[in-house]
Amino acid sequence: MSEQAAGQGAAASGPPADLDTCAQEPIRVPGSVQPHGVLLALSEPDLVVRHASTNVVDLTGLAVEDVVGAPFGAVVGAGAAQAVRAHVRTFGDLRARNPVAVEVEGPGGAVVADAVLHRVAVGGRTLLVVELETATGPRPFSFPNTYQAVRGALERLNHAGSLEDLFDVAAQEVRELTGFDRVMVYRFDADHHGEVVAEARRADLNSFLGLHYPASDIPPQARALYETSWIRIIPDVGYTPAPLVPGVDAASGEPLDLTHAVLRSVSPVHVEYLGNMGVRASMSISLLRDGRLWGLIACHHYAGPHVVPIGVRAAAEFLGSALSLRLVARAQDRELERQLAAQADIARVLTAARNPDRGLAEALAGEDPGLLSVVPAHGLVVVADGRTVTVGDATVDVRALRAWVQAQPDRVTTRTALAESDPELAAALPGVAGVLAVRLPGEQMVVWLRDEHLRDIYWGGDPQNKAIARREGADVRLSPRKSFDRWRETVRGRCEPWAPEHVRAVEDLRSRLLEVLLERNRWQLAAAHAVQLSLLPGRLPEPTGWALQARYVPAAGGRVGGDWYDALELPDGRFAVIVGDVAGHGIGAAAAMGQLRNALRAYLMRGADLREALVDLDELARRTMPDDMATVVAVVVDTSSGDAWIAAAGHPRPLALTADGGADLVTMRVDRPVGVGSGDPQVVRLHIEPGGGLVLYSDGMVDSRSTALAAGLRRLIEHFDRSDPTVPVDIDEVVADCHDLDSKDDMTLLLLCRDADLPAGARP
Repeated sequence: MSEQAAGQGAAASGPPADLDTCAQEPIRVPGSVQPHGVLLALSEPDLVVRHASTNVVDLTGLAVEDVVGAPFGAVVGAGAAQAVRAHVRTFGDLRARNPVAVEVEGPGGAVVADAVLHRVAVGGRTLLVVELETATGPRPFSFPNTYQAVRGALERLNHAGSLEDLFDVAAQEVRELTGFDRVMVYRFDADHHGEVVAEARRADLNSFLGLHYPASDIPPQARALYETSWIRIIPDVGYTPAPLVPGVDAASGEPLDLTHAVLRSVSPVHVEYLGNMGVRASMSISLLRDGRLWGLIACHHYAGPHVVPIGVRAAAEFLGSALSLRLVARAQDRELERQLAAQADIARVLTAARNPDRGLAEALAGEDPGLLSVVPAHGLVVVADGRTVTVGDATVDVRALRAWVQAQPDRVTTRTALAESDPELAAALPGVAGVLAVRLPGEQMVVWLRDEHLRDIYWGGDPQNKAIARREGADVRLSPRKSFDRWRETVRGRCEPWAPEHVRAVEDLRSRLLEVLLERNRWQLAAAHAVQLSLLPGRLPEPTGWALQARYVPAAGGRVGGDWYDALELPDGRFAVIVGDVAGHGIGAAAAMGQLRNALRAYLMRGADLREALVDLDELARRTMPDDMATVVAVVVDTSSGDAWIAAAGHPRPLALTADGGADLVTMRVDRPVGVGSGDPQVVRLHIEPGGGLVLYSDGMVDSRSTALAAGLRRLIEHFDRSDPTVPVDIDEVVADCHDLDSKDDMTLLLLCRDADLPAGARP
């Protein structure tokens, strides 16, 4: 199928030979080139030959011993040397400007040749590599000619209606352009196995369409070369390599790296592989996605050696690049369509999940809408809000599944072959081959289940019989398989792979579900208002030159929520103000609030800065309160200078008030909530000028069932954004205006203002 690694097996008495052990062959430094061209490596700027392939005599009439150490002009002629010298002085990216047309002085007269140039590092210096091929094909070689050669093909690619059409057009056009007997388009899966998805061939040849080839046919280092050099040509599989002289750099002992060399000699195992297939000449064009090998256009010729001129190869490479772009665009279009559809389904599901009159587990697992509309699956298990709901016919041991999900290191986990990867869980889920699991706080979870997807794969030869062993004296050498007959393998125990766009949608769903959980927990307040008030400060500090006041309003019905505010003087003379909101309702939320408030107080009192305090608070919550989550905004103020430091974890940004009556949200990044991984809260510094201040609030002030968040923020800002700063702001009027009788959330508002010239309404 493609270039393989070669290697030596163990002795006859050693372990069985395996082609995988050959994957370390240094195919970048084979030490020889294919003889359809000559390679010279020159030092710069003197252009003296330091390495040469032995077949240089065929082109120049000079023996390699006379060439190495000689000036480049003495080898190829002054005109050719001057053309190369002018080219390297003019252009920086040599590979983008190849080839250079030169006339080489040979034993029979001048020979027109194409010089392909690139630079390579060896022994701490850089050499200029010049590869000379006798010019063939349409002349002159130019970009317009290259474009004209593929213009019709590009038009056909543009009109292809599907990926399959793109594959077919590419195979047909490359075969017509290059004249190979067979042209195939390979596509690689996540495990690097290749499948022939399109084919154009000579009528008398058997078809390879639909056949698969194992990943071992392209070892990792060969894949890396395909990602670096997009086109690979072997005009004659039966060639005799032309060694490089000297074989290694004299100073460093390093061989010459031929990664970018067009003439680079081919692995002996790959040559043998092609010979076993009856191939006499081959060419491959890389298809890349995001710089990674996505597929190949593989060309095979059976009738004999097949020379492809540089101009035709450039046109084919151009066509391959255009195909790569179209394949990526078409694949991204498909992924985007599925991702947008999943996002729309998620939005509908979350709307249902926000309904406090409907159970969360039932809302997520419902049929219209439900999470099975987000990701296609055969079954679904939802554990949320103390309820378990299953959908589908699968027999599920929910306790075992729940324990497995909670033990996973990732919040979103996928499996496609459960019996292989997790046999104990597979025993608890009979008939299930794959899972897509979302871990939520409080041992809650959402898990999609997929049954076995039984399918037949047709391989080009038995994929398990990767190599044969040949005895050569006392050693056993590995050789590629000889049989490429159609071989069927029935794949069992695996589900249909989870599409990457569906996994991304589920990751987004988890983040948004955390918000829903936080919101629903607020609606479940059950304890008395007195419990909440007992945990709020009985008296606020009165720093000189500053005014501070706060209000707390419980949710409708007086149910206890998780809101809290705090203010305290710090040992260094500064003081801190805090507004927080614990997810949940009732005594549990109030208890969590008390722990978090006291812990944050302790961290600030011991002198921790805001970032350190919030990181420590998150660590404490995750280790000792794994079922709790909270948002927090904290401000530390230097009373003498007016400087304030602000940080937020999952909490709405404060309002900054200016002396001239302006009000706007503080520009800052809000970190994740406490308890779910707040690891890098941003601390911003703000100067509060005389007459200015800060407004801290909980989201109950701005977000409710009847008021959208954006509208609520605008309403709050309008209360504090005054054209006349002498007009007082009544904090109680603000709370009353923002209060929603239908709201299930409590409300907290804290106002901090600087100096005695503030409006009367801003004073305690």
